[in-house]
Amino acid sequence: MITYQKAEIIFDGTKYFTNKYFQRYDRTIDQIVQAARSGKQNIVVASMASGTSKETEIKLTNVARASLEELLIDYKDFLRNNNLKFWDKGHPYYSQLTKKHKTPNATYDTYKKG
Repeated sequence: MITYQKAEIIFDGTKYFTNKYFQRYDRTIDQIVQAARSGKQNIVVASMASGTSKETEIKLTNVARASLEELLIDYKDFLRNNNLKFWDKGHPYYSQLTKKHKTPNATYDTYKKG
């Protein structure tokens, strides 16, 4: 399950990515950033609801997952449309980046260089 901390890293990275690779008024920016924000916000609300309603927690967690899946598809579309390679498990950088997942108290800066 994605924690708030990881969802915040995804959101921060998405903001950086859209500012760097899209034109200022491109409608795609809003769509991608809103998917990242929705994932993050729904994780927070699901966590808060967990003490009172497991049903609400599960529903909000599923909304967060759907938002983050939408975001992943947007990133894959960007790669495909720009003839860039998706870093699957066989890519040399993949193992380096996945090691960072174990970094305690990681922030966006932990991943920024990668």
